[in-house]
Amino acid sequence: MKRSLTTLFICLTLAVAAVKAQDKPAPAKAPDAKLPTADQIVDKFVQAIGGKAAYEKLTSRQEKGTFELAAMGVSAPFESYSKAPNKTVFTIDITGFGAVQQGYNGTVGWSSDPQTGLREMTGRELAQIKLGSNFYRDVRLKELYPKMTVKGVEKVGDRDAYVVEATSADGVTEMMAFDTQTGLLLRTEVDTESPQGKAHVISLASDYREVDGVKIPFTLVQKTPQFEFTIKLDTVKHNVAIDDAKFNKPAAQ
Repeated sequence: MKRSLTTLFICLTLAVAAVKAQDKPAPAKAPDAKLPTADQIVDKFVQAIGGKAAYEKLTSRQEKGTFELAAMGVSAPFESYSKAPNKTVFTIDITGFGAVQQGYNGTVGWSSDPQTGLREMTGRELAQIKLGSNFYRDVRLKELYPKMTVKGVEKVGDRDAYVVEATSADGVTEMMAFDTQTGLLLRTEVDTESPQGKAHVISLASDYREVDGVKIPFTLVQKTPQFEFTIKLDTVKHNVAIDDAKFNKPAAQ
């Protein structure tokens, strides 16, 4: 799922009641000489999802599924579109609330929802959506994050994972946890910023399935101190025709 984890980080501005805060994972065990390098961990991840050559055959992606906010009993259709090199947009249409949208057209990052209206992103928020919108992000992590440090090993669920601290050229820092056996990315953590304030966002990816030669996580759980939601994909299609205008900021109503 092109979120960023892959994400594209989704910071919803729903007016929801606070849910029990999610504890941050325990600090990773201190690294030792036996750990692989960051380059080795990232290279294994690229191979695990199908390899750079297979990924770069793709030019666009359409995803459809369901958004679930269990604490509020909310379930809604989810739809997203991504296009190389760096365009993305998603829509969650919630009955009784309205459409929540977020997009990036290669230059402008924007979001829209009934609670806060239509707005453009700036600063750190814009830098984060720019990173998440890179269509080939998963196979170009070393280019996008020139500084990477292996922090150790910790549990993600029942899996051991190598924890890598990655910092982009724009100064965005993420903690990435890669399965020590499969190489797949299991979790990312990042501190986000928006008009609603700062939030620590944890994204958990699972149910990887092969689609057109590459592996895509069909389930994404995102947790913040205020709420937790799940996106489950039903279909993923690649190399579909998508008009560039779809990613533009909508006209003000």
